Amino acid sequence: MSLMRNLTTDGRRRSLATGLASLALLTLVLSGCNKGGRVSIDDLQAENAELRDRNQQIESALNDSESARAAIEAERDGLLNENEHLRGDLSSASNRPITGFEGIPGSSVDTRTGEIAVSVEGDVLFNSGSVSLRSSAKSTLDQIASVIQGSYAGNEIRIAGHTDTDKIKKSKWGTNERLSAERAMAVEEYLAGKGVSKDQMYIAGYGPAKQRGSKKESRRVEIIILR
Repeated sequence: MSLMRNLTTDGRRRSLATGLASLALLTLVLSGCNKGGRVSIDDLQAENAELRDRNQQIESALNDSESARAAIEAERDGLLNENEHLRGDLSSASNRPITGFEGIPGSSVDTRTGEIAVSVEGDVLFNSGSVSLRSSAKSTLDQIASVIQGSYAGNEIRIAGHTDTDKIKKSKWGTNERLSAERAMAVEEYLAGKGVSKDQMYIAGYGPAKQRGSKKESRRVEIIILR
């Protein structure tokens, strides 16, 4: 289609330029005949220059219109692509199960086969090398405990601690595995204090075994609801 439009536009340009040239030449010839004289070379050259200028103006106008058309088509294609992406996102969101943990500050939710993993950043929960919960983390854990009691009171829950790969230097825990286990235990004890049954919870300390994209992302405690 683009090739056909280009051919059509070129044909219009040639036809227009040819028509203008023919009309001007005919006008000069008729004018000369009416006066009983001949058309001079200077007249023809002046008319030719005028025709060239006019042709350039027409070419410029056509190029401007082609550029405008191309810009509009590009914008249209961009909007169509964006709309397609939005439709895909909407479809994915519609198919994604609602767990009840969505929107809890400091956490993220991942639904896996047979389980729901609520991940809380280690930097949200603990200071560096510490296993004592930060005061600001308790609001996040309070909301998680509330959802568990309301929707998952009968589910088994694994609380998994994770660290980055940096070796322990100042902490008394000795290894990352021990630190991750102690942090998981701290979270378990806090949830139990908020009414979550200890009988449905157990801990796991993975240390640096399951890294994510960055060290910050790797430091985390996952509260995994088993279905």
